[in-house]
Amino acid sequence: MKKDQQQKPAKNVDEYLAAAPEEARSVLEKLRKTIRSAAPNAEEVISYQIPTFKYHGPLVFFAAFKNHCSFYVVSKPIMEVFSSELRPFDTSGTTIHFSAKNPLPVSLVKKIVKARIEENDARVKNTAFHGRSFLRF
Repeated sequence: MKKDQQQKPAKNVDEYLAAAPEEARSVLEKLRKTIRSAAPNAEEVISYQIPTFKYHGPLVFFAAFKNHCSFYVVSKPIMEVFSSELRPFDTSGTTIHFSAKNPLPVSLVKKIVKARIEENDARVKNTAFHGRSFLRF
């Protein structure tokens, strides 16, 4: 991030991307577009001072750093499902590190986002069912 962004957090994703390092900006714009296409009903916000997509709770996040970019999947099971496709990238917990020179494949991002949507839908469905289970019908 540029120095001025570190002092003043972005209000929206456009501001965040405008302040991102030039090398990372184009790859993050492509990542944003890919996430939007895979999750058209997701809300795009800034959370934890980084771009966040929400759909029935946190869906995915991304961020730019001096020497790399990160894609936050938020789900260890999803990371395990795609572990073989993630081998070319450094991963830690639920985070995938990548660079402008080695960006995440669009097809992989779409699969991960769609899997996260399914996870969140299932969680909401289970919560809704359990939330009503105490009612008398």
